[in-house]
Amino acid sequence: MSKQRKSLGRGLNALIPTVERAAPTIPTGTAVVEIPVEKVSANPHQPRQALDQESLAELAASIRTHGVLQPLVVTKVDDGYQIIAGERRWRAAQLAEMETVPALIKESTPQQMLEIALVENIQRADLNPLEEANAYRQLMDEFGLTQGKVAEQVGKSRTSVANTVRLLKLPDEAKQALAAGHISEGHARAPLDSPTNGTQRQALATIQKHGLNLRQTENLVRQMQAEPDESRPAESPPSLSPLDREVVERFRARLGTKVNLIRGKSGGRLVIHFYSDEELQAIYEAVVESEESQ
Repeated sequence: MSKQRKSLGRGLNALIPTVERAAPTIPTGTAVVEIPVEKVSANPHQPRQALDQESLAELAASIRTHGVLQPLVVTKVDDGYQIIAGERRWRAAQLAEMETVPALIKESTPQQMLEIALVENIQRADLNPLEEANAYRQLMDEFGLTQGKVAEQVGKSRTSVANTVRLLKLPDEAKQALAAGHISEGHARAPLDSPTNGTQRQALATIQKHGLNLRQTENLVRQMQAEPDESRPAESPPSLSPLDREVVERFRARLGTKVNLIRGKSGGRLVIHFYSDEELQAIYEAVVESEESQ
């Protein structure tokens, strides 16, 4: 393993010096130089997909007053420089209309550019869990790293990396809720052991509707996994008609929980599931109190 790759595991302080304008502190053998802002381009391997514009404006205001206190890390390309780490500082410097920014110029491969950008964002808590998962997956797919090697490079346990990558298996609705911050990584991960995307979506709907905490979410998922599938008795019933399926979907949408309709020769059963006292109360209010209010 190269010297630079080892330094990643020790964190950014081993790689990127913190510089004050009045008295720069520069490790032996390195040199921080001023480079034109207009000659800098973004890191194509940047794992962060979105920047908070309000915090970016606040950083720009600070830069106008104090300058860029920590240098960018860049690599030389054609007629300019490409960012390895420090894209947020560079964009804020653009907003602040700075002509130059301090930078540490290093030779870097695409893999190292992704690794360093990922480590920087993780240490600054700038990535949402899906951005982090996608970056791990990119390191594995494009550069052939194992989960253990990725964990070593970013200073996390292999289990932590594995659990984060599993988030990419979530249904789209869950990914959107996670990226938007409507649910936590723990909430999103809990339903992953459910057998189908349908039950994962069902769990997500219940979590969001009732504001379940993590323990309640885990209990919900355990109950969903343990309960028998009442829609499949010993003799499988005939498939539901399009009208019956529409009725079931409307019940599910109205009650926000799992609903089964089982038809027999002369009638049938409508089964409404609940997974917590809070959900039972919500079903009661939706069915009984709405009827009493009419």
